[in-house]
Amino acid sequence: MKKIEDFKKHFVLILEAGFVAVNQADEDSALKLFKAAALLNPHSTLPHVGLGYLHLHKLELKQACKAFEDVLAKEPHNEMAKAFLGLSLTMTTDRVAEGEKILTDAAAHSHDHQVKTLADSALVFVDKFVKKNPQSGPSHKHH
Repeated sequence: MKKIEDFKKHFVLILEAGFVAVNQADEDSALKLFKAAALLNPHSTLPHVGLGYLHLHKLELKQACKAFEDVLAKEPHNEMAKAFLGLSLTMTTDRVAEGEKILTDAAAHSHDHQVKTLADSALVFVDKFVKKNPQSGPSHKHH
């Protein structure tokens, strides 16, 4: 039987598989994969971002916000957690403006192209569907 040390080199692969499981609506596998990733690297906040992502996909917005806020309490500059928190907040009735502010900041200042894209897309979604703005163009581009 392999020791846990033998699997540590697969942390990123297991973590990525957890995100794929969320996208495939396989909650059981996602939970197991994120828990395995947390065991392999207990200091990483990425498995917790993954759990928040799972909550976001299930529209469990309160739990999603808590997960992302917990990550940001440990890593205030975690751009992925910030963008997902902003998205979660924009879908929370009384926190839309707070979420928009976080997303606008992420779109303007993130060093990660994928985070910028997520934030920009989320802002367009908020304008078009949350605020029901008839102008659906990307009004928050900051590139």
